[in-house]
Amino acid sequence: NRYGATHVSTGIILRTAIREGTEIGRAAERMVKEGKLVADHIVRKMAEDAITELGFDNFVLDGYPRTIEQAEWLTEYLDGHAAPLEAVISIDVPDERIVLRLSQRRMHKETHEIYHLEFHPPPADVPAEMLIQRKDDRPEAIQKRLDVYHNQTKPLEDYFADQGLLHTVDGFGTIEVIYARIAHVLVNTVADFGRRVVTHA
Repeated sequence: NRYGATHVSTGIILRTAIREGTEIGRAAERMVKEGKLVADHIVRKMAEDAITELGFDNFVLDGYPRTIEQAEWLTEYLDGHAAPLEAVISIDVPDERIVLRLSQRRMHKETHEIYHLEFHPPPADVPAEMLIQRKDDRPEAIQKRLDVYHNQTKPLEDYFADQGLLHTVDGFGTIEVIYARIAHVLVNTVADFGRRVVTHA
């Protein structure tokens, strides 16, 4: 918002589809509950639709791509529309800290607002019974996702580093501190920051 870029989160798009019970949402829900990555063709379609709607400009693509195959498709797709990525941000956080962070997330059953018990606690007037822990935020599911991450997503760092796009940011600290680190990198490396960026957290 501050830099005029649109946040495109495949995770949010997927959760919306799951909540609405669409055909894609039902297929994705089974994979998410098992701690697996959602099938390429499902996430690819969502990413393609979102990027196209934005006219291939002024977006931060959050959490996609997650595999080399997805990255190769994204590179080819954007290059084919004369809209190559300008930067890739890898937010580096130790596994144990990730498990602790994600396992403290809670979702409001009715509004679907996401809270964090430490960093973004729910308002005092929200009844405890209205807050739930999503199945994919439970420690055992998080660990499965981390195993998949190290096997399938971590190699993306070398892929994007070879293209001169990778910037690694320390993800330990408050939201404000980490935000400042990311903004510093982008303001100093991306011409007209607020355009085509990928983040992985």
